[in-house]
Amino acid sequence: MLDGFVPFPEDFAQRYRAQGYWRDQSLAQEFATVFDKFADRTALVDGARRYTYAELDRQSSNLALNLLALGLQPQDRVIPTLPNVAEFVVLYFALQKIGCIPIAALVTHRFTEISQFTQLSQARCCVYPEQLGDFRFGPMVERVQAEHACLQLRIVLGQAGPGEHSLVELIERPATLPASALAAIAIDPATPCIFQLSGGTTGIPKLIPRTNNDYAYNSKVAAEVAGVTADSVLLLVLPIAHNLPLACPGIQGFLFNGATVVLHANTKPVEMFALIQQHRVTHLKVVPALLIRLINDPAIGDFDLTSVQQIQSGGQRMQPEVRIRTRQLFANAFVQENFGMSEGLLMFVRQGDSEEVLLETCGRPVCADDEVKLIDDEGNTVAQGEVGELACRGPYTLRGYYGVPEYNARQFTADGFYRSGDLMRQHPSGNYIVEGRKKDLINRGGEKISAEEVENLILMHPAVQNVACVPMPDAAMGEKMCAFVVLKAGQSLTLPTLVAFLNTHEIAKFKLPERLEILPDFPVSTFGKVSKKALGEMVALQIKNESSAH
Repeated sequence: MLDGFVPFPEDFAQRYRAQGYWRDQSLAQEFATVFDKFADRTALVDGARRYTYAELDRQSSNLALNLLALGLQPQDRVIPTLPNVAEFVVLYFALQKIGCIPIAALVTHRFTEISQFTQLSQARCCVYPEQLGDFRFGPMVERVQAEHACLQLRIVLGQAGPGEHSLVELIERPATLPASALAAIAIDPATPCIFQLSGGTTGIPKLIPRTNNDYAYNSKVAAEVAGVTADSVLLLVLPIAHNLPLACPGIQGFLFNGATVVLHANTKPVEMFALIQQHRVTHLKVVPALLIRLINDPAIGDFDLTSVQQIQSGGQRMQPEVRIRTRQLFANAFVQENFGMSEGLLMFVRQGDSEEVLLETCGRPVCADDEVKLIDDEGNTVAQGEVGELACRGPYTLRGYYGVPEYNARQFTADGFYRSGDLMRQHPSGNYIVEGRKKDLINRGGEKISAEEVENLILMHPAVQNVACVPMPDAAMGEKMCAFVVLKAGQSLTLPTLVAFLNTHEIAKFKLPERLEILPDFPVSTFGKVSKKALGEMVALQIKNESSAH
């Protein structure tokens, strides 16, 4: 058993097996059946490149053997930071075949994040593009390697330099190890197959261990609720390693059913419309910010979008008017609101729900053995219809973050319910309504940003005495970050100066504040803490006044 991993208690594990949720197969075993069953069907489309299930199987097996030859072993952690390209999918299945554990990093992550993930997971390998835009990844990963002796392998998608291996060459070069080397690897289905990432409020992300058993079930049940069949075609533009695009139902859920996944590396509406028309896409995954861009793009009427049957929206709450407008423009599509967390629990609205339920709620759990309760600060269940913190446990919800027992003691109840920090109330229909969160996070278009992480960096600026980062409303992204700052005597600061300073700390761009407010002092709560609630109301009112002035 991997040190630092919290397994499911044995009595619960037995129950989930008895109910058929867990099949006690590794993801590699699960997909071996899939690759064989759907061998000649198209699994993956990436631009002009098409991969059948058999080709995806062959390429991932060849890569797996070459990774073994480089010294990777079962349970080694690997950080893939790749865009939405076929090589990510080939790599993902190769890692599953040798029992390595990918860390669900994003191509937008930079030195600070990659260094943190390496430290937390003791990763042995990092896989990255040669360049994206004007950013070259090699020098950054080399610096991470210099700081962390555990990181021994650097694999690049592109031209390999000194100390690097070429991902394409490792995929294409015939393996010297025999295929039997893969068959000899024994993977415990109750151990992690991936570490997803939390939007941890402490400033340091937490690693979310998802086991082979629970992650396979997660994708299968989500696919069932999302109406995925062998004829389904998914267009995937959201970041590929995120839990929703990868597994809810995502790549895993669509491939389990013999369907096709079309990958695209950007979210430009015209390009998305063209791909929908070309490939007769049936399923779209969006966050509300992206959907708002799509339905407001003037080119939407120039394309045939009638193939779209389902638009799955997650990451943050969708406003009813966005859903109504979407229905008008995607005439055949069901807009499926969902609430999900990388930690596990998934809620979806269903076809056949009443109009009020569809417009107002984020759905209900996808599994009969998802246990959900709404609790107060003392852990007591709140009255029906009252707002409480979502606490949950079930066959695909974690029992502990990786390697942080003290943090787990706070985040989990004594009987194993995960305290999510999300505030909800239950609708009379049994569905749930998101009412906000206790966690100190900004939800920028579905990307969760830890306020504390950014505050700690801003406090390092020589002009800053104190700082509080809060969400501010934004029509497109839902929320953006506003930094409220108290300056040291005689100092000044502008937003461009602050952003330039933060960029020297090499964090992902989506974490940068997009508004700066200077105050002489902060409002405080009755407990003497900085009142972020008051600051949030302050900036929301200012934005409202500014827009009405225009």
